[in-house]
Amino acid sequence: MEVDPLDTIESAQQDEPKSPRSARLNAMVAVTIAVLATFMGICKVKDDNIVQAMQQAQADKLDHWNFYQARNIRQEVAVATIEQLKLARMGHSAPEAAAYDATIARYEKVVAEQSQKKEELKQLAAQDQKTYDALNFHDDQFDLSDAALSLAIALLAVTALTHLWWLYWAAWVPIGFGVFMGLSGLLGWAFHPDALVKLLT
Repeated sequence: MEVDPLDTIESAQQDEPKSPRSARLNAMVAVTIAVLATFMGICKVKDDNIVQAMQQAQADKLDHWNFYQARNIRQEVAVATIEQLKLARMGHSAPEAAAYDATIARYEKVVAEQSQKKEELKQLAAQDQKTYDALNFHDDQFDLSDAALSLAIALLAVTALTHLWWLYWAAWVPIGFGVFMGLSGLLGWAFHPDALVKLLT
């Protein structure tokens, strides 16, 4: 469940502080939430762009594999045609056999061309998968950042209601992790907690 930072701040403002200490705590909570909301917004923009790039890489991969299959069918048809022509060539005179040989050579060229183009498409599809995996690596970082910071904002909301300082400092555990994961995505750091990602997927 997503937490709306603005609603959290409004809830904190509605609860009148009971002492200067509580007022200071509420002010710190409000400032912390505002900073986190700004950071989450920046991460959201970057993450949305990554998701769009992932969708494009996935579409490109599917297109390349579809073209690969089309090339494969053309190659198989050409190979079958060559076999039929070789069988039909048997028993014919030299002039007739020469005509078959020319046609066979033309189809053998088609087979070679399709084989080469298939390999190119296979390499492109493999590169598309690598691109998708690299983008997904950073998308996971932003997902973990969003989850951790949402948890932190929820803890800060409870802090504003209960006026418990220890709860405020406890919220800095998910804040620290969330900010670190967000920076990892923004700056391209290679940190990726695989075990945690697998647990959540």
